[in-house]
Parts: sequence; C-alpha cells; structure tokens
Amino acid sequence: MKIDISGTLNDDAWRQIRQFDQIQSADFGPQFGSGGRCNHPLNAPHAKGEWIGAEIKLQTPLLAQYAVSHYLEQERVLDADVVD
Repeated sequence: MKIDISGTLNDDAWRQIRQFDQIQSADFGPQFGSGGRCNHPLNAPHAKGEWIGAEIKLQTPLLAQYAVSHYLEQERVLDADVVD
C-alpha cells in the first residue's frame, strides 16, 4: 500500500489511517517502498509527492479484498493491492 505523506510530519499520515478491523498486523516504513529519500529537515513537513509503503496482513484473501476497498476510500492511500 502506498501512503501519501506530503504535508505531514514523521509518521502522522500513517497514524491518521483508519485501520481495517480484522487485520493481523499493520506495518509502515520505507522497507515497504517509498518515493525516495526525504530531502528536508526532520522538523519540516514532507514534500509534495512523497509517499511511504505499508504492509497489512490479514487471515484470508477475501478479507484482503475487503481491506483493499476500505483503504482505497481514504484520501492518503494512493494505491493498495493484494499480494500472496
């Protein structure tokens, strides 16, 4: 999943995401993909176009499909897909 972090500080964008009720785990960070290295001071908002990846684990593929729909309805979620 790609999360738009532009205009936010640190992991504020991730904390604003409404998580799907039936997740097993949810993790966020550049290890799941990113739009590149941040080139701003740590206390400055992320620049326009910056994104960081996230991984959500669910018990079944059917729940994963419902979760994708749930996440794609949120403004900061740029993309989400089911991966085996």
